[in-house]
This record gives sequence, structure tokens and C-alpha cells, in this order.
Amino acid sequence: MNLLIHDGTIITMHNRKVILQGALVVEGETIVDVGKTRELRRQYKRGYEKIDAKGKVVIPGLINTHQHAAMSLLRGYSDDLPLQEWLEKRIWPIEKHMTAHDVYVGALLTATESIMGGTTTVNTMYHYTPEENEAKAFADAGLRGVVGHVCFSWRKKEDKKALRDLARNWHNKRDGLIRVSVDPHSPYTVDPEYMRELKEIRKELNQEYGSSRVPLIWHIHVAETDDETEKIRKAFKMELKEGIMKYLDLLGVLDEYVIAAHCVSLVDKDMSVMKKRGVKVSHSPISNLKLASGISPVPKMLKEGITVSLGTDGPCANNTADMFEIMKTAAILHKGVAKDPTLLPAEQVLEMATIEGAKALAWDNEIGSIEVGKKADLAIIDLKKPHLCPSYNAVSHLVYAAKASDVEAVIVNGEIVMENRKLAKLDVEKVMGNAEKVKSGLLNKL
Repeated sequence: MNLLIHDGTIITMHNRKVILQGALVVEGETIVDVGKTRELRRQYKRGYEKIDAKGKVVIPGLINTHQHAAMSLLRGYSDDLPLQEWLEKRIWPIEKHMTAHDVYVGALLTATESIMGGTTTVNTMYHYTPEENEAKAFADAGLRGVVGHVCFSWRKKEDKKALRDLARNWHNKRDGLIRVSVDPHSPYTVDPEYMRELKEIRKELNQEYGSSRVPLIWHIHVAETDDETEKIRKAFKMELKEGIMKYLDLLGVLDEYVIAAHCVSLVDKDMSVMKKRGVKVSHSPISNLKLASGISPVPKMLKEGITVSLGTDGPCANNTADMFEIMKTAAILHKGVAKDPTLLPAEQVLEMATIEGAKALAWDNEIGSIEVGKKADLAIIDLKKPHLCPSYNAVSHLVYAAKASDVEAVIVNGEIVMENRKLAKLDVEKVMGNAEKVKSGLLNKL
């Protein structure tokens, strides 16, 4: 499909360039031109489907770098509990009853919500099965994603089989929409020996199925709560004297392909290790606040030059997949904590949700900004709303005032997957109905 999107405000996220009365041209999957409408309309007259973006903003699709997509099935199931009690007494027990089909249905629900909120790429960590899974759900929805299988010490044999099947069948498949990651759950649920082994497995799978341009990455929860070092000590009889990142570094598992979720309870030594090894971060402010895990030292990490992106976390921890909520919360939270209104300005937060997210997923050669040669992953936001009027600064509006429901159209890999709030590949009512059926089935199993 060839597209000419014209007369909009184009927020490119490339060197913070904004083009008023701008246009962009898409041929197939790729952006081939970006500029002023008056120039591009003269140059590209025929053979292009035209999308009028007057009064609208065009941005790169938002990138959610930490999700557990299938957990939309547990949205609201167990709220207002501490993290450990929430996991061990409520979430893990019900997850034991989830089938492969349940996982697919839950991930499809999250994919639907994500697309309708302008998110075009999701990095998800969950349980993979060959029959039905999150990768299939994302591909069926037309969503771009990094899909991982979460690994624990108590099921090493099953994990290794699942990782190989996932990589073989899904890495760089469906026109390049789906990539794969290796996902140790956390430093306190994966023993040191297995952590090293998983790193070797990532290396082997990358040599077989990936490349330097299309790598398999490594996705892990790190330093989510203040007591994580104590959990590691109890689980593996180890004393951590210099922080969790130093511990992981001594295991030899940290590099530029690691995305660490949460990073709430960090010490200065952790950040120096992260900077040295090129570790990327996914900041999930809403789930961290809701679970009372704490507040990640994001401004300090940014000052150190560490790449920080944004994630919603799973829908039963957050409870939505809304990246607009995440952007606003990230911006105002750190201002309030530091009592400094200049921290995390709107431009920087939008970068965290786009180009920095692409960097965190090692995908910035293709997505994250509106540039010639990159994939056409785009969201079009309608500014003609009372809560977005008047408009002085479109970027500021996107971070502080816009809502997921303001997204009018979404394009992924050059394909229109939502237009006028109507999804092209999915029946939203059917997706929701199936999720309700699965929920009822899960409750009957308890």
C-alpha cells in the first residue's frame, strides 16, 4: 500500500524536528519522504491513498517496552496487595490454570487495546506454548512485538525447549513484525548457574536465527523492590555487597542487548555498571506506584546517559496498556519527587515512549522515529477535542493532555490497522467476548 499523509503536524522524533502543515509518504512498509505538504503533494500526485491529517498530529507509533500481554485476563482480579503476596498467593495460583488458548485470548485483548491507544510495538514476557501464544496474537492483530518466554529455575528443561521453539518459529517472522527475547524472570527466581546458561542460550539462538541487525534480546525484571537482595540471599545463599547489577555483571550476563524492567531499588554502583555495559531500562511508574514498590531513580539514570524507555507492565499490575497515562505519570512523578518542574520535560518523555523505546529493544534502525528509510509505524492523533484546545505545543499536549481515545488511526509496517477508531483485523466485541468466556472458565477452575 502507498500512502500520502498530508496537512498534519509531523512530530518526527528525529532531532526533535516538528513539521507544521507537514506530510509523509509511505511506499509498502517504508517511509520514503517527509516534508511540507505543498511540496510532497506536487511530487506524489497519483498512486497514493491520501489521508487528511489536518488538525491532527502524526507521531511514530508508541513503544511499550515492558508488558505481560496475556495477563489482561487478570485485570482487576487481585488489586491492592503487596507485590510478593500478590504474586505468590493470587496471581501464580490462577496462572497455573491458564491454557495456551487462554494466553492467546489475553494477548489478543492487549493487542487490541494497544493498537487503539496508538501503541505499535510491545515487548512482552510470558509463558510460551507452541500451539497458541502471544506471538500469534500480535501477528493476527497486526501489532509489532518482541515476544519472550519467561524462565524460572524450577522448570529449566521446559524453558529451554520453549525458547528454541519460540526462536525457530517466530524470530523475524510475519514480515519482520515479530522478534524474540530470552527472559529470565528475575535474579531471585533464576539461580546463578541457570542465569549464565540462559545467556549462552541467547547467544546460540541469535547465531542461528538472528543477526546484528535483527537480534534476539534479553528481558528481565531487576531491582523491583527494596528487599530483592534479601530474596537472592535466601534463595541462593549469596551475599550481595555492591548491588544487583554488580551481581549480574559478575555472572557475565549484562550487555547492550539487556532490557531491565523496573530498576527501582538501585545503588550508585548499579548505575555505573549499567552505563558501562550498555544496559537499557524499562520504567513502569504506574505499576511501581500501585504495588508500592517504590520510585525508580530515572532522572539520575538519564543524567548518567543510560537509555530509559517506558512500559505499562502487565494489565493486572497497571491496569491498562495506555501509554499516554504512562507518559504523563512519568513526567509529573519525578518532578514532584524532586520538587523540580524542569525534570523530564515533555519532549524527553515522548522520546522515552518512541525512539528511546526502539533503542531499548535494539530496533532503532527500523522504528521509533519518522525518517526516510524507516518502517511506517505511525499513530495519528486528533487534536480537535475540548481537552486539547487551544493548541500551543503539540508535544506538550501529547504528554500532559492527550488520551488513548484521541488516537484516530494507526499504521504498522505500512498497513492501516486502525482507521477512524475501527480495527482492520479484529472484531473488538468478539475479542472482548472471548476474554469474558476465558475469565469465567478460569474462575471455575479455582
